[in-house]
Amino acid sequence: MIKTEALRRRERRQALLTVVFTIISVIYLMPVLLVLINSLKANAFVNTETFKLPTAESFVGLKNYVKGMTFGNFAFYKVVFYSFFITITSTALILLCTSMAAWYISRVGSLVSKIVYYLCVFSMVVPFQMVMYTLARTADQVHLNTPWTIPVVYLGFGAGLAVFMFTGFVKSLPLEIEEAAAIDGCGPVKILYKIICPMLSPSLVACALFQFMWSCNDFMGPLLYVTTPRKYPMAIFVKLSMDSTSEGIQWNRILALSLISIIPQLLVFFAAQDSFIDGIAAGSVKG
Repeated sequence: MIKTEALRRRERRQALLTVVFTIISVIYLMPVLLVLINSLKANAFVNTETFKLPTAESFVGLKNYVKGMTFGNFAFYKVVFYSFFITITSTALILLCTSMAAWYISRVGSLVSKIVYYLCVFSMVVPFQMVMYTLARTADQVHLNTPWTIPVVYLGFGAGLAVFMFTGFVKSLPLEIEEAAAIDGCGPVKILYKIICPMLSPSLVACALFQFMWSCNDFMGPLLYVTTPRKYPMAIFVKLSMDSTSEGIQWNRILALSLISIIPQLLVFFAAQDSFIDGIAAGSVKG
């Protein structure tokens, strides 16, 4: 009888939590749903019927998406290419360099490695606005002002979080595994990429997601570093579509492009969300 009552209380509590989190999820999804709904309407109805579903009068189908992709003198496929190149290259570069740095910092333990670690941690709390002018000027002087070289700038500014996460995870790994691999003839490079990195995979996925979303959403970085407007990525292209024309601001076109810009991030996040949660938990085991 006591167990039955306890089970009922537990079921009621779980049902209540389900309802609460369902409401929270709907609230979080509302902006995306509103963007989707209004991206299918004529511009005149976006402001007047924002929260209404498209009707026969307001529905225009995919015309807003076509208008957005053919806006201005920019080739849309190039915009998408530059966005993916910057995002994927910068993410891969950060993962490659910071995983090596974190392993060295965790295993060497010298004064220099500790200073480097604390400098990386300190970089996490420095606002971008404090260093954006210096970064932009330096990038321009050393010719890092193109989509092909901007991942190097992202490496310098995004390495702090990755080193912090990877160091915490590597410290939780037993050193005996690496010693056994060394006895079997593995060198440092083989130990890192054959032993450490496979065990580091949850944190690698979590860090990759952070860097992927940051690079995709970054507006100020490419605006400051990239000096050729025709090589701007998607975030700036969406902003350029907001420029007023003879017909006024085309909110339906802006919403259509905004939805296109977030689709890759949604797909990547939902595909890797389980590993993302495991990686966050793993990186906080030790610090």
